[in-house]
Amino acid sequence: MLLEGSCHCGAVRFRVESPHPYPYQRCYCSICRKTAGGGGYAINLSGRAETLEVEGADHTGIYHAVIDGEPSLGERHFCRHCASALWVYDPRWPALVHPFASAIDSELPTPPEHVHILLDSKANWVEVEADDSSRCFSGFPEESIAEWHQRLGLEESDEGSRRGHPPS
Repeated sequence: MLLEGSCHCGAVRFRVESPHPYPYQRCYCSICRKTAGGGGYAINLSGRAETLEVEGADHTGIYHAVIDGEPSLGERHFCRHCASALWVYDPRWPALVHPFASAIDSELPTPPEHVHILLDSKANWVEVEADDSSRCFSGFPEESIAEWHQRLGLEESDEGSRRGHPPS
């Protein structure tokens, strides 16, 4: 699926092909919550890095979160004008890019279930909206974004996208 996205002010527009377009995984880590999460979590999608096209790239900035006192390799791209979180890229998984669902302008499909991750990092004021079909994890689940889509029959097999979880 072609995902088209932008920042709030319109200075940055991007497009990326995604074999995993369902916005199902809600991340409650402090990085996602503080940089992109309006509800106390953020939702990352997965796309093929080689297909990422960016208009207005000169308006983007990159944030490397500090984890355990060390800068993360993960590059959190954002608009330098309006601060919209756009996508995460991590060189440890060079075939992947993880756009934030909140930056996507394309109509996204409705997920059949939700997965709540890194609940150990959740702020105390955040209420987890989980139902009987939801899966909840204190850390990262074993199942990757690609494996989730495949298990539910929501994608064709894509070996290149199966390597790891979205970076923090």
